Parts: sequence; structure tokens; C-alpha cells
Amino acid sequence: MTTESLYEMSAPTLDDIETLAREVYDRLPEEFRERCGDILFRVEDFPDEDVIEEMELETQYDILGLFQGVALTQRAESETVPREPNVVFLYRRPILDEWSESQILLGDIVTHVLIHEVGHHFGFSDDDMERIEAEVIDG
Repeated sequence: MTTESLYEMSAPTLDDIETLAREVYDRLPEEFRERCGDILFRVEDFPDEDVIEEMELETQYDILGLFQGVALTQRAESETVPREPNVVFLYRRPILDEWSESQILLGDIVTHVLIHEVGHHFGFSDDDMERIEAEVIDG
């Protein structure tokens, strides 16, 4: 890498993080993705004030991602009322902050956050999520 190219580097954009998240999602086990159903991914710089207040966060950097919706474990099978799709939010600036302060690859951080938030959707244990994360990262 040349000195000139260092001056041209910029932080990943919202679109870059979304692209990375979609690539991670595509590498998740097929049965995991099939069970996700209608799930949307949104990348924002920070959580909104309602999230900060509801989660009792000290700062807007205290959360990397969030699942919003109804977990499959909480839905009634006979439910007929259509629902809004579940959404996994990824917060770019806190993710980049974590990346800059650690030796962890950006893709591995996004993988961790995405699996953790989707795991909440399924009601997975931390052990289950760690196993899936290892499968995705280690290939």
C-alpha cells in the first residue's frame, strides 16, 4: 500500500456495511436462513433516541446491533394478523469504533453482530450462536 493510497482511504459507508452484512447472511447455514423468513437488514449510523432510552444506554456507542420484531419463539402458530417484517439494525459508527479499537476484522464484527441479533429472533442460546459464528468465520 502506498502513502498516496492511505490518503484515499475512507471509512466504510452505510452501503458498504449493508453489503458486508448481506454477504455474511448469505454464508449462514441454509436452514438458519430459511427460518428467518421475512427479515430486513438496516444499517444506520447510530441507534435513535428511543432505542438509547429504552435500552438505558450510556452512549450511542454502547450498542452494535438490534433485533426489532417478534421472535419466532413468541409467535402463536394460529396467528393470522399480518405483522411488520422483523428488522435487524446494524449501527455503523459503533461497529467502526469497535473495529478501530480491536484486532478483530470488520467482517468478523459484522458476522458476530448479525448472528447475535438473528439468534435472538430464534431464541438461540449464546453457545448456539457461538457455534454458528465459528462455522461462518472458519468456513
